[in-house]
Amino acid sequence: MPPIITYSPAYTIVPTYECFNRCAYCNFRVDPGGDRWLTLDEAEQILRPLRSQGVIEILVLSGEVHPQSDRRKAWFDRIYDLCELALSLGFLPHTNAGPLSFAEMARLKTVNVSMGLMLEQLAPLGVHRHAPSKTANLRIQQLEWAGELRIPFTTGLLLGIGECEADWQETLAAIAQTHDRWGHIQEVILQPHSPGKQPSPGTLQSWTGEAFNSDRLVEVVAIARRLLPSEIALQIPPNLVSEETLLACLREGATDMAASVRKMK
Repeated sequence: MPPIITYSPAYTIVPTYECFNRCAYCNFRVDPGGDRWLTLDEAEQILRPLRSQGVIEILVLSGEVHPQSDRRKAWFDRIYDLCELALSLGFLPHTNAGPLSFAEMARLKTVNVSMGLMLEQLAPLGVHRHAPSKTANLRIQQLEWAGELRIPFTTGLLLGIGECEADWQETLAAIAQTHDRWGHIQEVILQPHSPGKQPSPGTLQSWTGEAFNSDRLVEVVAIARRLLPSEIALQIPPNLVSEETLLACLREGATDMAASVRKMK
């Protein structure tokens, strides 16, 4: 019997691109205070027409406001309200907004069907030198809290940011160990990094490395399939690889494809 390959017709909205992290490879962020946040009225104008276009899932993907910022509560409330709006319109919200407090995760659980946070790589890489929320302990803690809160969770690896094969194995093993304790990891994304061609205004992108060799993605899928429990889906972003590579990854054990469009400002 052939394997079942899944995808979720989804649409991504971004509450804000501002972020206090300065990952060397990022072409997403703008400096704190340098971006106008998406309003609920704007979001509703975006979301309502999607109900007739086959969209099921709304991905709420946000830059991060510092936990000690006096704007943190307003930022979190905006994310919560966007998820509540998506639910009211018949969509399934999924939030990825960086590390959250236990209380923030517990509250967002009430308006999300699932949540997520990319581990990227647990190794202390130079690209994260100016990214305080990219420390291994902080991000693993998020997986643990999600398990404790019984939140279905998605995580993943960002490939080609200065790591080695041993780093892939370390990160995947940590995901497997957390899942063994809680059974809540629903999907692991294997995302090859490709340097952005046009960084957003306000970024400090300094990455000089080349794009991840997509030929090695099949190798990563094989390692992930060996280290992760079979019930965890492996997702490959089809827009970042060739058709040949995608099919090879599916043969090797990938079972899900991203199907999302982002609302850009």
